[in-house]
Amino acid sequence: MQTAQFVVFVRMAFQDFTTKEGSLTLLHLKDRMRGALVNGLVNINISTIEKRYSLTSFHTGLISTGYDISFCALALFISYYGQKGHKPRWLAFAAFMLGLGSLVYSLPHFISGLYHYGSKITDTCVPSNGNSTTQGCTPSVAYKDSNFLYLFFLGQLLHGVGGTPLYTLGTAYLDDSVPNDKTSLYIGIGNSMSTLGPAIGFVLGGQMLDIYIDVNRVSNIDLTSDDPRRLGAWWIGFLLCWILSWSLIIPLSCFPKHLPGTEKIQHDKISQAHIYKGASIFAQGQFGENLKDLFKVLKGMLKNPVFLCLTAASCSEALVITGFVTFLPKFIENQFSQTASLAAILGGAALIPGAVIGQLASGIIMSKLKLLCRSMIKMAVATTVLSVLFSTVFTFGYCLNTPFAGVNQNYHYNNTKKFQLEALCNADCQCSHSSFNPVCDTKNVQYFSACYAGCINATRKGDLHVYEGCSCIPDDNPELSALKGKCGSTCSRMPLFLGVFLFCVIFTFMTSTSITTAVLRCVPDTQRSFSLGINWTFVRLLGGIPGPIFFGLVIDYSCILWNRDECNNQGACWIYDNPKMSYLMLAIGAPCKLFSVIAITAAYFLYKPPRAAETLSNGSNTERSTEDKDQNITVFNE
Repeated sequence: MQTAQFVVFVRMAFQDFTTKEGSLTLLHLKDRMRGALVNGLVNINISTIEKRYSLTSFHTGLISTGYDISFCALALFISYYGQKGHKPRWLAFAAFMLGLGSLVYSLPHFISGLYHYGSKITDTCVPSNGNSTTQGCTPSVAYKDSNFLYLFFLGQLLHGVGGTPLYTLGTAYLDDSVPNDKTSLYIGIGNSMSTLGPAIGFVLGGQMLDIYIDVNRVSNIDLTSDDPRRLGAWWIGFLLCWILSWSLIIPLSCFPKHLPGTEKIQHDKISQAHIYKGASIFAQGQFGENLKDLFKVLKGMLKNPVFLCLTAASCSEALVITGFVTFLPKFIENQFSQTASLAAILGGAALIPGAVIGQLASGIIMSKLKLLCRSMIKMAVATTVLSVLFSTVFTFGYCLNTPFAGVNQNYHYNNTKKFQLEALCNADCQCSHSSFNPVCDTKNVQYFSACYAGCINATRKGDLHVYEGCSCIPDDNPELSALKGKCGSTCSRMPLFLGVFLFCVIFTFMTSTSITTAVLRCVPDTQRSFSLGINWTFVRLLGGIPGPIFFGLVIDYSCILWNRDECNNQGACWIYDNPKMSYLMLAIGAPCKLFSVIAITAAYFLYKPPRAAETLSNGSNTERSTEDKDQNITVFNE
């Protein structure tokens, strides 16, 4: 009895909030939480997690796909079954699963022990004097920690369970409750506001990366902020999202099944569904309302050629978007020699404004010009072509590799054609290749460590950590000295790259919004929620899942220096070939964009509006459809 009274009290407390404005607010609070997790925190912490748990980019790309795998497994069922059920309660359950996924994702930090950054390793040259000190190898802690890959993957699976209802049921719930003259306004606001989620994730995650990873256990460390061995507290953001996600459960569960006025609003909706052979099946009485009709409805939807072409274009766009969003911070970090935290902020500075501008511009254009389905498809073709043109930034916006002795150039005293860390100048130094602690000489040449540079003395001059007596540094350096840390980048192309890439993002998201709206217009009104489920299932299966994996493999292929422990077990990558990375990323992105142009163009020529047949609409409805405004635009999830 007390439980029932508590539920009644809570519902009364939120009664004034159960309005269209309230639903918009709560739906996009949840979407921002999801965006902060999946499109923000997960992506910007990839580099840190790779180094901490000895993972490759292929592994982290696989982790990212966990969200899409669970989405694919559940989207059809949830979108079909949930469209007749209590949508707010589905969304409350989604908030619970989203928070649970965040908690699971943070667990590796608490059960993996302290991070060992190699402070006990002597990084100066200690001559062996001919005495061998070779011992049996002991696998590094980081290598053993790679088993936490499965826990990260489970967290992403749970994130996918929490995100699935939002795109299908959340969008449909809002669209069902909004009149035609307000749909574009509400959904347009939702599109732009939802991008705040990734923005929060990028900013929050970037700030957390400035905090030492074991801040909850260690009070003082002997590592500077620019030391490559220093890792940030990636896990704090996930704990915050866990708490905030669960705080939305009660408010979401208090919403009614339908907001006031929904029935009348639905009666006024006008269809622009594409006319094709087999479409008449949706006009049969109660067809499609029972769960047993799911596969029949699915078959009927897949016979719609316009829907299929637009879905194919969505898949190719999603493959590019998920790949770039996942690895853009890492690309900036390595191309322009930035720290992980700053790379995250810079990546967000290009992605977030681009997504906001693109989606708002697309929504405003379609609303103000009152574009019908065919015109929306034509607009998608134009914006895709423009995004292809701006994607060519990868052919000229990259930086050349920093000279690295033993990696991309020889040592001064080594004239062999094969690049390797060991040379005559450091042969007797007993250097460890499992701890990357770079130094830079006065000629801006980088070395793996002071030991591999042959340095025998280490001193401090003010704030500088200086190594002297370095036998591998050329004789024209009078002091044969080097400074601790990576060499600073001399490349000045970062502003050019970010500026051009911003326009690529803008037109990409303009395409995404117009395609999604056209998808909703070209299907029967009764199956709009299910059409979103089908569309997003294919998008995740053919775009979201392979995207991070393909881009991860490409980035791994461009690696020129892998981390290996004393047993020669491969870990994360230390150094990449910048031009190779840039060209390989373009080699994936450009063909996908061209495929999108072909698919959207095919949809344009195949589309037949309702007035071409009298089976689904009469003349008066056809005329009224010209005044119909944008029905739905899905929220940001790229």
